[in-house]
Amino acid sequence: MINWIPVLDSTRVVAIAYDAQSETIYVRFPNGSEWRYESCPPMTWEEFSSPAASKGRYIAQVLNQRPHGPLTS
Repeated sequence: MINWIPVLDSTRVVAIAYDAQSETIYVRFPNGSEWRYESCPPMTWEEFSSPAASKGRYIAQVLNQRPHGPLTS
């Protein structure tokens, strides 16, 4: 089960989550789509989830360089 954290200060992302065991970041977008970003060690999650981080910019510059794709149930 994914424990989503609401993101209130972003127009590009509505919720985020992290699975430390698999080192996967999960992102829910305003259109309802959910994506997974793999090979994300805890430091990457800390940077991404920081209140100061622009979620959209971080996805474009860092997370999209890692294995990623739509989340399928």
